[in-house]
Amino acid sequence: MTKKVTKFMANMLLVAAIAAVAASCGKDDPAPAQATGVTLNKTTLSLVVGENETLTATVTPDNAADKTVTWTSNATSIATVANGTVTAVAVGTATITATSANGKKATCAVTVLTPDVYVAGYERNGNYFVAKVWKNGAATALTDGTNSAYAYSVYVSGSDVYAAGYEDNGNKSVAKVWKNGLATALTDGTNDALAYSVYVSGSDVYVAGREDSGNKNVAKVWKNGLATALTDGTHTAYANSVYVSGDDVYVAGYEYSVTNYVAKVWKNGVATALTDGTNYADARSVFVLGSDVYVAGYESNGNKDVAKVWKNGVATALTDGINNALAYSVFVSGSDVYVAGYERNGNYFVAKVWKNGVATALTDGTNDAGARSIFVK
Repeated sequence: MTKKVTKFMANMLLVAAIAAVAASCGKDDPAPAQATGVTLNKTTLSLVVGENETLTATVTPDNAADKTVTWTSNATSIATVANGTVTAVAVGTATITATSANGKKATCAVTVLTPDVYVAGYERNGNYFVAKVWKNGAATALTDGTNSAYAYSVYVSGSDVYAAGYEDNGNKSVAKVWKNGLATALTDGTNDALAYSVYVSGSDVYVAGREDSGNKNVAKVWKNGLATALTDGTHTAYANSVYVSGDDVYVAGYEYSVTNYVAKVWKNGVATALTDGTNYADARSVFVLGSDVYVAGYESNGNKDVAKVWKNGVATALTDGINNALAYSVFVSGSDVYVAGYERNGNYFVAKVWKNGVATALTDGTNDAGARSIFVK
């Protein structure tokens, strides 16, 4: 009798345990359900032509049996969508829809805008040059024309437009940076100074240029108006381009050494020579991608200037040295390296762009032309 009771009790405990486990599983893992709705992380989206952004769709409830969604655009000529990534094609509006397997939907209204194009430069007003910035072809004068002024570089950060250049004070040129048209003098006008490049990182404004020490030009970089000399003034030097990557500040330019100008790049004030000084050389542009530092410029072969691009100090010639050629700007996108400049065809300079060393002529050589800056998006 005792054995039967014990066996009965054991069986009852086993049944209770199984029931408890079944109840627990049923509580934590409810049976798959039908989708009741779809939500998107954004219901409105603004892009400029060529931009893209990825939307995220969430199907409810969490235990929906099928969480797949289908993406569609009601105006593929304006914006397309693939796996949630919306690409702006042309100016206008489109509606992106995410639809669940059982027909539940969520939408995002997309507005595609034209990109804003900013250009820095100058224009003669009759007697003097006026520094200007153009936005989508509309000019804003940075100076009043009392003295000549030039804007050499423009950088846009958020809603703020920065330009770098210089203005004559009647006797000397004063390096300046303009923010939304308001000028800040970087030098006091005692000696000639010019600003060639501006770069904005966060709230910090960096400007590269040079200032006459009274005897030689000193390459300089200004951070928020505070100057750091890159050279000691023993030899003439120029800073032509500035690029900021993280906490590192890179500057490209050149410094005279004994008999020739040596192309150089400075990282946080420490110089690396790109050429050995055998022939004249100049570094005009610097671009940093990850740990790789690219510099565009040119070096004489003793007879002609050869357009070159340096990657981490190693030079690649873009031209064969038969005709004069100069590289002024470099931009890296993914694994592709783009350089803008020009090469003489015998009689005239031809504006050119090189992609991974392969040249494309932008002009036909009928008249002189040059490419000074390149940007890839």
